[in-house]
This record gives sequence, C-alpha cells and structure tokens, in this order.
Amino acid sequence: MDDNRKKALLILSPGFPENEADTTCLPPQRVFVRALKAENPELHIIVLSFQYPFFAAEYDWHGIRVISFGGRSRGKLFRLNTWLKVWRALGNLNKQYQIMGLLSFWLGECAFVGHYFARIKNIKHHCWMLGQDAKRGNKYAKWIKPKGEELIALSDFIVREFTKNYNVKPLNVIPVGIDISLFGDLSAGKDIHILGAGSLISLKRFHLFIETVAMLKQYYPDIKTVICGDGPEKEKLIKRIKSKQLESNVTLAGELPHHEVLKMMQRSRVLFHPSEYEGFGAVCLEALYAAAEVVSFVKPMDNDITNWFIVNNMEEAGQTIRCILDEPDSGKKNVLVYDIRDNVRKMMGLFER
Repeated sequence: MDDNRKKALLILSPGFPENEADTTCLPPQRVFVRALKAENPELHIIVLSFQYPFFAAEYDWHGIRVISFGGRSRGKLFRLNTWLKVWRALGNLNKQYQIMGLLSFWLGECAFVGHYFARIKNIKHHCWMLGQDAKRGNKYAKWIKPKGEELIALSDFIVREFTKNYNVKPLNVIPVGIDISLFGDLSAGKDIHILGAGSLISLKRFHLFIETVAMLKQYYPDIKTVICGDGPEKEKLIKRIKSKQLESNVTLAGELPHHEVLKMMQRSRVLFHPSEYEGFGAVCLEALYAAAEVVSFVKPMDNDITNWFIVNNMEEAGQTIRCILDEPDSGKKNVLVYDIRDNVRKMMGLFER
C-alpha cells in the first residue's frame, strides 16, 4: 500500500446541501463541516450523503468533496442498494487515501455502514448522536451494539437518554457550535417579541407556541410573533391561528435560508422552543448569540446557560416570557456558549488520539 497517500476524514450523513446556495439542509451539520475544513485546510474531507440530494453525483462544496448517492429515502431493497454503493465507495476511498477515521451523523444507517466498514478495515469510527437516535426503539443501536468510546453525544441530555435506554454511556460530548461570522449587525433593533424556528412537525409542538401567544395577547394586544419553518403541521397551525384570532399576531414565515433566520433572531426579544424532545437545538444557541433570550422545556446541558430559561409547563412559559418582555429591550448581551472552532478542534482530537 502506498504510504504517501493523503490523509482523509470521511463523513457519512443521511443528507447534505446539494450546492453552496442550499442553506436549509441540516444547517448545524453544514456549519460544522465548513468550519472543519476551515480549521484543517490541508485535510481531505469527503462527505458521503446517503439519501439527499435526490440525485447521484460527485461535486465540490466549499473545497469539500461530496459524493451523493441519491437514495431518496426509499425503503427495503432500494436502501440496501444504497448501502452497497456506499460500501463500494468506501472501499475505493480506502485505496486512494490514508483514512484517519469515519464520522457518522446520527446513530442510524450511516453509523451502521460506517461501524462495520471501520471494524473490518481497522479504521477509527465515531458516531455523533444528534437527537432522536437516543430514544428507545432505535433498531440500529441494537444492530451495532456500540461501545461508549465510539459514541459522541450532542448534549448531557443525550448521554442520559441513551444510557437509560441502552445501558451504554456515550463517553464523549460535543455540542453544536456557532459560527459568529454568519451574523450581521448585532445592534439590530428588536421588533419581534417572540420567534419560533424549526420543522413544523408534531414533536416540535408549535401549537403550544400559538397557545402561549393567545395567553400573552391579553397583556400585549399588539404582540408580534413569527414562526420560521415548514412541515406537515402547517395547515393545523393555520387553523389554530384563525380560531384564536391571532392573524395579526402570528406570522408563519415558511422555510427561510439560514442567514434570513439569523437576521430574524437578531430582531427578536425571545426564542420560544416548545419541543417535547431536543438533543440540543442549534437555533437556541444562535438566538442567544443574536441577543435574544431563550425559553424551552428541555434542558440540554447539566450546567445553566446564561439567558436560557427552562420551564416545566405552559403557565411557567407564559410567566417567564412576560418577565422578559417587561424588561427594557436595550443592553441585552450576545451570549456565545460554544464557538464552532472549539467544537471542531475537540472533534479532531478524537481522531488524532
């Protein structure tokens, strides 16, 4: 084998942006991969994307080689065929490069393929657990039977959740990080009272966002709120907004480019994140850096985070948001909890051991 092969880190992901203009596909992972390249310009980073984009191709993304298999999330034989294509591609890459490791996003099909390829080829593999993959009933967790050192949890909450459900404690914790260069003028005025951001799915519970606005309207008749995102719950939310007569108070902005969401955060006093389950919402960290305060039901880290308030029920949520809105909106500080560059260095440290 040629000892002069160039070093490469391979990333296995269910999806990845189809081009540099695509900022709505997995923003936290997109920001991470770009920062990984910026911090390690000499390292060959290759992303193998299983399902999205919905086409098979190889292309350059900010100096990173992306191999898309266009699986389109089809089931059974189609999915198995995608796995075989990925396996062959991994074999070819292993001949071309000196692979320092494989990093899988989520404990799912990517980790399944990555785990067994790495084991056969004696290559280091880590799986970054990013949310619902820590829940009970994950078939891939049972198929892989990972050890704690292979797992990277997104938060302390994910460590507890996975340990409780599978009796294996992830030994590494790397949260999402913020790329401060993506933010514009941080002194923007605050003309939005409450912002919500995320997929409009039942898990995110945006109906509670609307209920909270209805409760707060009696104190703030002209309250202005926005929900950024799209999904299957959209029509239900529209009906709820109409039934509560909140058409002038709640705007459904739809799915926006990432930089537009960040601008919206900079205009907001509060980010209310009513999700019932959350590994570590990147939107919460972004909102804190945009000088908004965060209210949520899930506490991701054991330690408290400045300007992030954890509530247990709707009454507490309403009271907490009222306290924030009653404060002067000037002088709020930008809170940087995790810089993406630090997170990238911590991730690289796992592969350089």
